[in-house]
Amino acid sequence: MSRGSGRERALGDAECGGLPIAASGVGVVRGDTQVLTAVDVSIERGERTFILGANGAGKSTLLRVLHGLVAPTRGSITWGGSNLRPPRQAMVFQRPVLLRRSAAANIRHALKLAGVRGADRERCIDNALARVGLASLANRGARVLSGGEQQRLALARAWALAPEVLFLDEPTASLDPPSARAVEAIVNDIHALGTTIVMTTHHLAQAKRLANSVVLLQAGRVAEHTAAAEFFTEPRSAYGRTFLEGERL
Repeated sequence: MSRGSGRERALGDAECGGLPIAASGVGVVRGDTQVLTAVDVSIERGERTFILGANGAGKSTLLRVLHGLVAPTRGSITWGGSNLRPPRQAMVFQRPVLLRRSAAANIRHALKLAGVRGADRERCIDNALARVGLASLANRGARVLSGGEQQRLALARAWALAPEVLFLDEPTASLDPPSARAVEAIVNDIHALGTTIVMTTHHLAQAKRLANSVVLLQAGRVAEHTAAAEFFTEPRSAYGRTFLEGERL
């Protein structure tokens, strides 16, 4: 995979106003269900934070709250001390949301909405596709690509926008091992160029490989938020120990 353009390389040195992301006393209620309860979490610049927990623990909901897609029922969320959601964020879902257009046109549309024009836009498209190994498929319809190729395209589209923070909701959940490793490599490359990563996963081995910070949810509450190395060797909470013992790394 090729390295990014000067625009992306400069990301780490750019003025970034949307970090840290701070959730304070966040609760989310859907109908009669309390999805999140009194969540306090801070996402710092440069981290790769992985949100873990059992099915139904609230991982995806917390990710959406941190991104600003879901408003808390209680508590507050701020980005760099502001209540206004910053523009330089991107999100990739488990099932990529792609337009009925070519791979290149999907990226072109996102860049057009972001105000990138002319030659700069076409250069960004070429760079983004090359970085994820899809340059030869630029004119192929996005929806006829394989599952792994679609996810790489979704990452290329997000990466082309040079986001300050990239949110990933179980991006490898439906992929075979080679495709999942390719996605992991792209995530590492995006992070290396200065983007903060926040990701949900149910693969503990993946979190162990990639994370430097872990948020563990238990029934909508934060059981612990700690450095990944510490979590995987000596978790602080009884639930953390039980959670790791019940999974194969």
